[in-house]
Amino acid sequence: MKNLTLKQLRAFSMLVRTKSVTKAAAMLHVTPPAITTQLRILEEDVGLPLINRSGKTFRLTQAGVEVLAAASRINSALAECGAAIDGISSGARGNVTVGVVSTAKYFAPKAIAEFARQNPEVDVNLIVGNRREIVEAIDDYKVDCAIMGRPPEEQGINRTIIGDHPHIIIAPPDHALRDERNITLNRLLNENMLIREYGSGTRLLLESMFAELGIPIGENTFGMEVWSNETIKQSVMAGLGISFLSAHAVSRELQDGLLIALDVIGLPRIRQWFVVRQHDKRMMPAAIKFYEFMLNQGKDFLPQIPTQVKN
Repeated sequence: MKNLTLKQLRAFSMLVRTKSVTKAAAMLHVTPPAITTQLRILEEDVGLPLINRSGKTFRLTQAGVEVLAAASRINSALAECGAAIDGISSGARGNVTVGVVSTAKYFAPKAIAEFARQNPEVDVNLIVGNRREIVEAIDDYKVDCAIMGRPPEEQGINRTIIGDHPHIIIAPPDHALRDERNITLNRLLNENMLIREYGSGTRLLLESMFAELGIPIGENTFGMEVWSNETIKQSVMAGLGISFLSAHAVSRELQDGLLIALDVIGLPRIRQWFVVRQHDKRMMPAAIKFYEFMLNQGKDFLPQIPTQVKN
């Protein structure tokens, strides 16, 4: 049955259903000879008769019963496929792969959860990493879009702002500089500064701030390198030093009084959160729906920042 076609199965099924070549032809908008031809070709391909004809009576042979059952399963599968395609086309169903820089995990999961609630048939796959890792995922087309604070500058990258992204210097509540105002960055060079790893957007921003002021950055400029915002927060709370972090990453600790924001000149440093994608990546409707969701509602999930750290 290598040459079997859907046209043959439809003609055969309609003939069995209507029990008339003329009626089958009318239902399929073809001529009666076309129905007869399709049935003949199908029987030749099967190698057995499918219908016994007795006057105007049609009776299925055993082979005909099997072919009709197969045709029914094929029609059902095609109907299911059509419904699935309709769901994918509308964005109601499908898959989305989202890249999230580690600092964005303080709000991105809430946004994704709300999107999932609104679109229960869409599966969202999450890739979390530092800036370098997420940029690589974008370049390799591994994600449909990404949520990050410092998007790549290359041409062919679409980047749209979600909302403001403030950065601050945090310290334990009993730090010696807690009551100081207008602290200079130079003064912080005497502190043990816990910093994120190379490739982190937070570290790039800190280094650019020092460079703008002409403060040389060497191997001994900063203190301990830490690969995790959570570890940095715990270390600062334990009194191991101070750190430069996203205010969104420490909003809860600031509100609870576990950390404080030092009053440093030029801070908070306001950057932006972006939703980013490759311009030429062909996105399925579900991915487009998520992208538009982040553009329209992403800012609603940004953490609230205590008034004392705002400009």
